[in-house]
Amino acid sequence: MGNALKQSFVVDPRGGSGGNIGGDIVAKAKPDGYTLGITTDTLFTINPQIYSKMSFDPAKDIVPVATLASFAQVLVCHPSLPARNVQELVALTKQRNLSYASGGVGVPGHLAMELLLYRSGVSMTHVPYRGAVPATTDILGHQVDCGFLPGPTVLPHVATGKLMALAVSSAKRSPIAPQVPTVSESGMPGFDASFKLVLFAPSNTPAAILETLSREAISAASNPEVIAKFRSNDLLPVGVGPEATRKLLAEDILTWTPVVRKIELSAE
Repeated sequence: MGNALKQSFVVDPRGGSGGNIGGDIVAKAKPDGYTLGITTDTLFTINPQIYSKMSFDPAKDIVPVATLASFAQVLVCHPSLPARNVQELVALTKQRNLSYASGGVGVPGHLAMELLLYRSGVSMTHVPYRGAVPATTDILGHQVDCGFLPGPTVLPHVATGKLMALAVSSAKRSPIAPQVPTVSESGMPGFDASFKLVLFAPSNTPAAILETLSREAISAASNPEVIAKFRSNDLLPVGVGPEATRKLLAEDILTWTPVVRKIELSAE
């Protein structure tokens, strides 16, 4: 996009609150096309349901520009845990109190695990962190038993035997870990907790600017070098514009709302 638009893009990571901190910066930025955000779809689909107070309204203050890619989470556990697959892990939760780490309340790893627990009728203690790296660190040290976390973060530790990979959360196996079964293959048919990366802008950004950004984002997502980079980071390219993104977000809201309500998920 930088090459096509002849503009430099400065990446400013703002973690915390399930993407709300970064989303707030974009929502309050000047709507001139120079401040954009990339986040998981949960900012639009989950956060409005679980945060009692948000400093902006994702439905009014920001607008989707494009869906760039989709991704899953990998269920990993400390190798000392006597469970080598999802069914054994579920059985173990009935024998002892287990804990799981996530990158924060309402983030993909949290949702994937809660969906698994809900479908299994069991429970674990949730330990949220400010991101996947510290969550992974504490599983490595066995301060926490397991967690659904991003493949690029945990798979290097799986390769060295420091973590066990039990399953991936998507309907299909990961391109970078084809040996790891899906949860659906592991005795829970139909399980699919996959998520998307969404490019977004402040609302009231002029239509012409949004059209240009969307066009170049879709073009970039179809670039062979970008596709290769996506796949190496466990991302599957999507590359669709605002209208298709709104449809995908609406479908995800229908999927996750019953889960959020049944497990009474909330965050502050």
